[in-house]
Amino acid sequence: MFGSIQRAATAASLLLGLIGSTQASTSYCYNGLKPSYVPPVIAPGYAAQLVVSGLIKPRGMVFDSTGALLVVQAGAGIIRIEFHKPGEDESRNCLEGLGSMTQVTNLVENKNLNHGIELSSDGKTLYASSNVEVFRWAYDPAAATATDQQTVIANMSSAGHITRTLLFSRKHPDILFVSQGSSANLDPKALDPSSGISQIRAFNMTSLTPGQVYSYPSDGVRLGWGLRNSVGVAEHPATGAIYSVENSADQIHRGGADIHQDNPGEELNDHGVFDPAALFAATPENQGPNHGYPHCLSLWSTDIPDVGSMTVGSRFVYDDMKGLGGDDATCGRDYVPPRLTFAAHTAPLDIKFTTAGDAAYVSFHGSWNRDRPAGYHLAVVSWNATSGEPIEPTDSTTAAVDVLTNIDNSVCPNACFRPAGLAIDGEGRVFMTSDSTGEVYVVQRVATGLWRGVD
Repeated sequence: MFGSIQRAATAASLLLGLIGSTQASTSYCYNGLKPSYVPPVIAPGYAAQLVVSGLIKPRGMVFDSTGALLVVQAGAGIIRIEFHKPGEDESRNCLEGLGSMTQVTNLVENKNLNHGIELSSDGKTLYASSNVEVFRWAYDPAAATATDQQTVIANMSSAGHITRTLLFSRKHPDILFVSQGSSANLDPKALDPSSGISQIRAFNMTSLTPGQVYSYPSDGVRLGWGLRNSVGVAEHPATGAIYSVENSADQIHRGGADIHQDNPGEELNDHGVFDPAALFAATPENQGPNHGYPHCLSLWSTDIPDVGSMTVGSRFVYDDMKGLGGDDATCGRDYVPPRLTFAAHTAPLDIKFTTAGDAAYVSFHGSWNRDRPAGYHLAVVSWNATSGEPIEPTDSTTAAVDVLTNIDNSVCPNACFRPAGLAIDGEGRVFMTSDSTGEVYVVQRVATGLWRGVD
């Protein structure tokens, strides 16, 4: 299918584990692959390993029904990575039960794909997105084939933020969520609820007739709007509540002061338990609440002019929006606040819940417009598995606990890993792509802070 793309030599360069190559380390597990930069630091209670290298801008990931990992390579297509099952491979990696890689298959060649990927609930239909379209293929996990490409959603905006994150509801498996960000840093188009800009929309894929193509945004219903760029979208496994992580605005001023170094904060937004019957029956003006962008942003640092009684997570207005009828009080009253706020410019790109629903992992891609780089790490947020709510209060500054970090962010983004997509396998291991370095890491909880098999 792919011809010369990533032939056997490339597959060999992606091998996960090599016999006898483990070296003693307290912060990183070497087993055949070593990053070209200083290895990352792991939090106590976790183990981690670099398991794949040599990829082309890997972004979103999903596991198929056989345990193979499907990865979007931005600007290239989709590959499928198979692993030895536990007990099949004598040269296991440092992480318990993780076998070496057996094969890389090129599933889809499509240079327009850039981030989003998802599988239907039966695992037989593969979905992926470009900046303007959502595609699907008939997927056979046993044969490792994806055939009969079809466009199922079209007419998305091609400007600005180009990722179109995809998520199938597990509670309502007919429903595909599509997230589209803004077309500019401060985008006035987002003020129009019918624009589809800075929104998450829901589409019923079983209602799609053969040959039909949904038009975005009119053929979908609005789950939420005023969301500048919610790249990560996830469904809590117990309650069905939808959460998203939002990348907020850059270069913000307030009261004539430049406050962009530490404001606005990035957001974790709660979209509630999804009720398709109610949402699809709602009139357009009643579909999904407004979360504030571009009128209102969320406070991270309270060191700003006229802070008053505001605290972390409070909605505030900034200079570009003054004179348009809004103020801090309006922001606090008329728009849905974030459930949690994260440090400014850390750029969360994905969120994945554990099977138990007691935690969510978040990949922070990292800043580009901050004097001291921020982000560039994988973090975990504790959740109440029963209520489906984060444990930390809304004004917490410690909700995101570092799991995998770069030892020196000052060398980022050129000499460090940069987290993008996440996927969790059946054993609870967290797989994370680093798009800037073409790598995949695996992170796993362990009984102690030491690696398996490390002195």
